[in-house]
Amino acid sequence: MKGNYPERIVCLTEETTETLYLLGEEDRIIGISGFTVRPPRARKEKPKVSAFTSAKIDRIVALEPDLVLGFSDLQADIAAELIRRGITVLVFNHRSVQEILSMIRTLGGMVGAAKRADELVGAYEKNIERNTAQAASRSRRPKVYFEEWDNPQISGIQWVSELITIAGGDDIFPELAVCPDGKSRIIGDPNEVIRRAPDIIIGSWCGKKFRPEKVAARQGWDAIPAVQNGDIYEIKSAEILQPGPAALTDGLEQLQEIIANWAHG
Repeated sequence: MKGNYPERIVCLTEETTETLYLLGEEDRIIGISGFTVRPPRARKEKPKVSAFTSAKIDRIVALEPDLVLGFSDLQADIAAELIRRGITVLVFNHRSVQEILSMIRTLGGMVGAAKRADELVGAYEKNIERNTAQAASRSRRPKVYFEEWDNPQISGIQWVSELITIAGGDDIFPELAVCPDGKSRIIGDPNEVIRRAPDIIIGSWCGKKFRPEKVAARQGWDAIPAVQNGDIYEIKSAEILQPGPAALTDGLEQLQEIIANWAHG
């Protein structure tokens, strides 16, 4: 580390990479996750040194980073091994919209870009306020089922549930959304989705192609309003399931469009 801020950063997940690019601090990045798609230029400019739950430890060490950034307990083993190899590691563990905003501010401060981070967060907060106001102006709110995985069926994580609310819908599994891990959000009885009768179904299968026709063909699901009316949609994982800028911009925009179209009939 030279001066007061890290200059050689490895990002093990996409959201910190995207954030650093948005802050104009991309020159500090020396390695990224192979799953990174935002921004597109990052894949061309930066070496890929990890997946999500695995990483090329020797290659990361050889890059001589002064900071490695990770996300969640799922990367705990990677972090532990890097720490044993003498590398400084920070693992964010944010799950809510507010925590995403805090992550951006924290990362901005760590690289000497606190002012730019505050401006970025301010813009996201205004966008959230604008969407909330638009949702409040509508006369009805749809019940929304968000599916993060199909087998087993896993409902949406907390920030997704919150974004659905901001966009003007009501998550049908709010009690599961607060569970940080996917295992705890498994829907044990698929008939529970039928009973909760969502008006809209949105799928984002963690990088796997969403198949609305397979969802509609599930036993008994023809009784669900969303299936009857053809209100089954996909939002790409990179735009909603990364806990960073993408979810607050493109992800929220798509949720708002889907819900507004439903509300307008």
